Amino acid sequence: METLFTRNFMRKGWMLILTLFILGSTYGQDKVSDQQLLDHIVATVGNEIILNSEVEMQYLSQKQMGLGSMPLEKAKCIVLEDLLFQKLLLTQAKIDSIEVSSDQVEGELDRRMRYFIAQIGSEQKLEEYYGKTIAEIKSEFRELVESQILVQRMQAKTTEHVKATPSEVREFFEKMPKDSLPYINAEIEVSHIVKKSPISEQETQRIKDKLEEIRTRISKGEDFGVLAFMYSEDPLSAKENGELGFVQRGSLVPEFEAMAFSLKEGEVSEIVETKFGFHIMRLIERRGELINLRHILIAPKVSNEDLFKAKEFLDSIYQQIAIDSITFEEAALKFSDDEETKMNGGIMINMKSGSAKFEASDLDPLLAYSIDKMIVGQISQPALMNTTDGKQAYRLVKLKSRSKPHVANLKDDYQRIQEFTLEVKQQAAIELWIKKRRAKTYIHIKEEYSGCAFSNDWSTTP
Repeated sequence: METLFTRNFMRKGWMLILTLFILGSTYGQDKVSDQQLLDHIVATVGNEIILNSEVEMQYLSQKQMGLGSMPLEKAKCIVLEDLLFQKLLLTQAKIDSIEVSSDQVEGELDRRMRYFIAQIGSEQKLEEYYGKTIAEIKSEFRELVESQILVQRMQAKTTEHVKATPSEVREFFEKMPKDSLPYINAEIEVSHIVKKSPISEQETQRIKDKLEEIRTRISKGEDFGVLAFMYSEDPLSAKENGELGFVQRGSLVPEFEAMAFSLKEGEVSEIVETKFGFHIMRLIERRGELINLRHILIAPKVSNEDLFKAKEFLDSIYQQIAIDSITFEEAALKFSDDEETKMNGGIMINMKSGSAKFEASDLDPLLAYSIDKMIVGQISQPALMNTTDGKQAYRLVKLKSRSKPHVANLKDDYQRIQEFTLEVKQQAAIELWIKKRRAKTYIHIKEEYSGCAFSNDWSTTP
């Protein structure tokens, strides 16, 4: 379910996971503590150390991504090599004086705290489980998060100039053994025009009247948090008496954020409308570009009559497209309520791959069923759908393309092959970077991992 926070904090790759909270961490510390001696160091890269507990934690976190299916020793060797690479990146980032601001670290900590709080249920549950306050947990992991951001930036720097030209893509494809070419399952491309139910003036006024009543009760001394618990329809914050916790500028939807950052501590806002509904908020505390606040959300209720109006509207659009009065793409830009697709002609993006192509299993079952019998270029009648915020709407769907299962080829799968070519070139650049840095960096790996068959040369240096 979508929330007030913009959806930009979930990153692929090396990321702080719940395992770290469960097992604890001493990662990123330069000085050797009693706990580290008890744990024991398994490798050193420059001034950075790798603890056995780090290998264990990373192994546990990666088990469900495939490592659990291979022998334990081999899996831990893979994990250790990844950690060696991370430490080498971190060492070079410090040499190159790559900087990370305290605001960036704080913002990343807050985003990760929100994620884990959502996973475990509440701030209180996380604090009870970990035995520390949120502030103490953040303090403990601040150095870790800063190191991770440095590593991400250093890794991006190692491949920033790597490109895959059309001639390189063709050459790469032609050199691939024919029996190694990947088999591509049937894929489809889909566009849609979404129309949400219009909210009646009566419903809008009902919500505003209710929020004004709540504001009056607050002004007479009633507790904002208690009223948020009773009336707010934000499922994540209501159980926390409306509190969002500290968030950084840029983390909230624009209308809400503009109001939030205009408030003085303790001040209750006027009513503000966002795509989620109508809100009032109270600023608890501000620390520079970080704020903590409570809010009360009341979302409009859609009647069957309002929902039918959305269907009628799309019926009229369908007729205009049918007589060539407007193209599907023009109609998407002009009329669609889906902000993520309207600017590109309504083309839906597969969140798993980042491309416009879907296998049937990647689609919502209702959508997959509705396009199963459609031919390429056909547009559906208005069909009911559920939006990302759990509401009902109607949409027109256009089947843009449908491929048959086939062995990969340049004509149909150029983008996929280009991405693969780029990945191979980036990996080669990383391996060359490791070789160069490895020659100038002290590296020592303990005997217990001497049997590892690493992809790169990490042999111990004097």
